[in-house]
Amino acid sequence: MVSGGGWAYGVRTNEGVKPGQDVPWLAEVQRYDNPPSADTLALAPLLIDAQGQPIQSLSAWKEKRATIRERWLDFLGSLEPNPRRAALKVLEEDRPTAVVRQLVEYEGEPGIVVRGYLIKPQDIDEPRPGVLALHSTVDHTIRQPAGIQGVPEKAFGLKLAQLGFVTFSPENFLWHNKGERTYQEQVQRFKARHPGSKGMAKMLFDASRGLDVLASLGEVDPKRLGTIGHSLGGKEALYLAAFDRRVRVAVSSEGGIGTRFSNWEAPWYLSEAIGEFGHEHHELLALVAPRPFLLVGGNGADGEQSCPFIEAALPVYSLYGRPRRVGLLNHEQGHSVPPIAELRSYQWLLTYL
Repeated sequence: MVSGGGWAYGVRTNEGVKPGQDVPWLAEVQRYDNPPSADTLALAPLLIDAQGQPIQSLSAWKEKRATIRERWLDFLGSLEPNPRRAALKVLEEDRPTAVVRQLVEYEGEPGIVVRGYLIKPQDIDEPRPGVLALHSTVDHTIRQPAGIQGVPEKAFGLKLAQLGFVTFSPENFLWHNKGERTYQEQVQRFKARHPGSKGMAKMLFDASRGLDVLASLGEVDPKRLGTIGHSLGGKEALYLAAFDRRVRVAVSSEGGIGTRFSNWEAPWYLSEAIGEFGHEHHELLALVAPRPFLLVGGNGADGEQSCPFIEAALPVYSLYGRPRRVGLLNHEQGHSVPPIAELRSYQWLLTYL
């Protein structure tokens, strides 16, 4: 937990939570009224091994976990990490309330310069937890989480920095030197370099590179990294938490946990190949276990229809012998971030990071 916590909407964001405790509403986000069943969504059971036998031990699960992970990475056509340090060049700096906000650039893929916003508390006397705050589908991209442009409830990077975190928000590749190009044309530029990779592989690479940035900073505790995102950013947060074990805590808002809940078939995500892949994202939730993961929905891309995904992952969380810190917060207010969703997202990060 970040010492001291903070305030939002006149309410202390870590109110009622002490270090080492769970959020007081954890049971609430694991209880659902009349959710669709996993059978309806054809979610394959997670705790069955290759011989069709029940998985009852953590060691047996870890064997299957490795298989699931490799299968998805092969499907994505994952990119190799950039081994070079993500050195930052500061382009602009200002000082909104209590923080330092810097527009920076750094090397993403070898030879490709990416921009992002780094925001940190003005007075740092010890390493702080770091959060990768990912923007949604807006043309003002990183200015959204940085709190410069767009609706204030999606200024995750700015507000979390004001709560004591160091945050970083990289620009999604769909807007990199975009000009008048379409998203499809941006994907074609990427695939010219990586013909065997899907758009989501690029997003995963860039998000992991964002963690490289945070982990390289002296002001950040590299063992306390988290992520948060809405819509497009929620999709990225799910994949980053599933495939990068440096993520200790994650919040994914309205990304559409099911591959049929949102436009996952778009070429910049998983392409139409996802329809033939035969696997669903409850497998990614299982890869996140036992780390805390909050799925936020409003009955838009996520909501009641997402309940079976959480329920499918809960038995995997149980195998680790720890509190099952995974759940669905359904605010029932559509594809948005209402006050209750923003507040509880921050509480989740404050409590578990």
